[in-house]
Amino acid sequence: MVQILLGLLGVLLVYYLFYFIRDLAAERGNWGSGNAIVSGVIGLVTDAMDTLGIGSFAPTTMLLEMTKQLDNDRKLPGTLNVAHTVPVIIEAFIFITVVKVAPLTLFSLVIAAIVGSYVGSKTVSKLPEKKVQFYMGIALIITAGLMALKQLGLLDMLGTGNALTGLTGIKLIIGIVGNFILGALMTIGVGLYAPCMALVYMLGLNPLVAFPIMMASCAGLMPVAGVNFIKSGDYARKVSLAITIGGIIGVVIATRFVTGLNMDVLTWIVIAVVIYSGVTYIRKGLR
Repeated sequence: MVQILLGLLGVLLVYYLFYFIRDLAAERGNWGSGNAIVSGVIGLVTDAMDTLGIGSFAPTTMLLEMTKQLDNDRKLPGTLNVAHTVPVIIEAFIFITVVKVAPLTLFSLVIAAIVGSYVGSKTVSKLPEKKVQFYMGIALIITAGLMALKQLGLLDMLGTGNALTGLTGIKLIIGIVGNFILGALMTIGVGLYAPCMALVYMLGLNPLVAFPIMMASCAGLMPVAGVNFIKSGDYARKVSLAITIGGIIGVVIATRFVTGLNMDVLTWIVIAVVIYSGVTYIRKGLR
């Protein structure tokens, strides 16, 4: 089952690269503005952050604005999707092969997120975005608080050890439904990483197990979105290529850091990421 998932991601990568390389070749000499070195450094930093579970879109947006890499803000959504597709797929490949996850759990949750994003694009996108972001932020803050209490030994309701690498029975069903909802919520701007971390932790899985699940989920979504932007030409070619190259380097460096972490340290990092994301969602919801 894991091999099927890896094969699917491989097909999506080839599909994406075909259109990306073809477009760059067709528009040679017309790759737009931006500094390749600056954009490459942005990719290295933000995709390293992505590998740590923090996410890449928000910091990339901030850094592109600070360094004035885009000549037209209309190209921002396309640039984000195109630039980070290959690094995210590489993240998924690395974590799927390095981190032990029960095949049925991994495959089920990833497919649930992909299906959820498709359904969400048809239905959930009609929900009031600000309200969803606000309440998701509140939920993440509460979850992070419970996780912290457990780490401090003050709460036993979340179980002990969190050493599971797979889900069965009702927990597997909850995981599938939860990731389906998170995939749907991505269509209105609710990132999958932090909520997926919280979901995995609450179900008793090893914190590291969240990484292949959340990254494979996004790796299944982004190539399709990226190709759509490539076909329409609504992205910055030079900036996207540079971020992609820098991002690949950042992923390789950060992966070694994450997979070598002590579980207690990793859990506190997860808690910090969940709190950060919760505050971000609340601010978006109130803005």
